[in-house]
Amino acid sequence: MEKLKILFLCTGNSARSIMGEYILRKKASSRFETYSAGAAPKDGPHPLTLKVLRERFLIDASDARSKSLDEFKNVQFDFVITVCDNARESCPVWPGQPILAHWGSPDPAESNSESVFIAVATEIARRIDLFLNLPLSKLDQLRASIEEETRKIGEMTLAEQPCPSQTQSI
Repeated sequence: MEKLKILFLCTGNSARSIMGEYILRKKASSRFETYSAGAAPKDGPHPLTLKVLRERFLIDASDARSKSLDEFKNVQFDFVITVCDNARESCPVWPGQPILAHWGSPDPAESNSESVFIAVATEIARRIDLFLNLPLSKLDQLRASIEEETRKIGEMTLAEQPCPSQTQSI
């Protein structure tokens, strides 16, 4: 199966979207090409983003950089996941009609607290675990169901999210 392309989109591309890109890359690089971008990218990743990924998730994201969504305007993604409300509101039209979903999380950069960065990264990792349990190999046949389930993942609070082993197939 060809790798699915997924974009995590945020405003600044300094924390949440980079977390999504690198956590999914670590968990499923054989199945996904992962990207992140921002509508108004910052100068670079927040230092606590890199620290939390390195120390809590054992991910080296030292090559991460903040990128503009314009960099990907001609890429056909299978999924575009917005991780902040501003990106959700300004999400452009993407070629190829990717599945769009919103997995909003608070901006940890606003608090500048390592514990908030850890909580947000944990929430994103949990959502990715649920996402990886969807029958993505049947994307063409089950597109509407997968799109609905992908959106629902972002609507659940952390307490409402079942363990991946408890999820049922579509």
